[in-house]
Amino acid sequence: MTTFDISSYSTSRRPITILGAGHIGFAMALLLQRSGDYDILVVDRDPVRLAEVATLGICTRLATDDASLQAAIDGRFAVLNALPFHRAVPVATLCASAGVHYFDLTEDVASTQAIRALAANARSVLMPQCGLAPGFIGIVGNDLARRFDTLHTLHTLRMRVGALPRYPQGALRYNLTWSTEGLINEYCNPCEAIVDGVRTTVPALEGLETFALDGVEYEAFNTSGGLGTLTETLAGKARQVDYQSIRYPGHNAILKLLLNDLRLRDRRDLLKDILETAIPTTDQDVIVVFATASGLKGGRLVQDSYSARIVGTQVAGHTLSAIQLTTAAGICTALDLVSQGKLPQQGFVGQESVALADFLANRFGSAYAREGELVL
Repeated sequence: MTTFDISSYSTSRRPITILGAGHIGFAMALLLQRSGDYDILVVDRDPVRLAEVATLGICTRLATDDASLQAAIDGRFAVLNALPFHRAVPVATLCASAGVHYFDLTEDVASTQAIRALAANARSVLMPQCGLAPGFIGIVGNDLARRFDTLHTLHTLRMRVGALPRYPQGALRYNLTWSTEGLINEYCNPCEAIVDGVRTTVPALEGLETFALDGVEYEAFNTSGGLGTLTETLAGKARQVDYQSIRYPGHNAILKLLLNDLRLRDRRDLLKDILETAIPTTDQDVIVVFATASGLKGGRLVQDSYSARIVGTQVAGHTLSAIQLTTAAGICTALDLVSQGKLPQQGFVGQESVALADFLANRFGSAYAREGELVL
């Protein structure tokens, strides 16, 4: 675990609102507060969570209805939404109406499509899917795709991401590290892909493969939402594009038993209760990112790859898990790049608009480049 200090840029302080004071919202607030460049307001309906954020010296506000939520949005430079996925479209709608930049972490495909429609006439940026996957992995995938002669010579692009316990136990060899609702969506919803050059959907939990990375055995299988808008960007330009979640071997078989044989995919509330009752959370996690692309470069068939392994860290005496760090770093980087004028200033902005070099050079994005060591 790496310990680091944070110094600030010499930029003017911009007023922002963070919606949600859970683990990710707290991490976002901490990173942005330590940078010194944003006046932060954190809003939640849970006074206990807000009290924890307030210990950072950050302003907080209780919001229990749409009116109080609107008041927390109006007049701000940007809103960073760390609420559950079903709040993405309502909050994005309020931000678009108020002319406030909007960023979120949703993995929900339908929500992203609805936000894109909202952005058609927006005066501000609407940028969903700014976390790890979707988010950073789409930036990596797009960068790999552009390394070939032309996009039409890209044959395959395969992206793999896992948020895993460093010390796995039990048959599932898994711990809860983030939103259980988001996890269930990934395991149950259709998965976007490009197959034989055509955009399509493939079933979640299928496409099982095994591989080793740095001497550790993993399995990977289709999950929903990780590609963001990348299939649209690469449609007609690549033969095969897919995204899979990484787990330790044996996880997939148990999931199929739960979701298919016991039909818990039709009872998601019950599945959520089971997972949260039976599977402990952990801060001792590791993020594994592995992406490969093959195609023509200089007229020759070659393969190019990207991999990263990120563990947790400390900021100002506060321990951040790997999933907290990478997710918060992703959305904070997006905010920074818009604030610095390095991204479009209105309308829908997909992750492919972000250059990998710009992301990794950013003070927040440096967490990915240095395996958890921020250079803020």
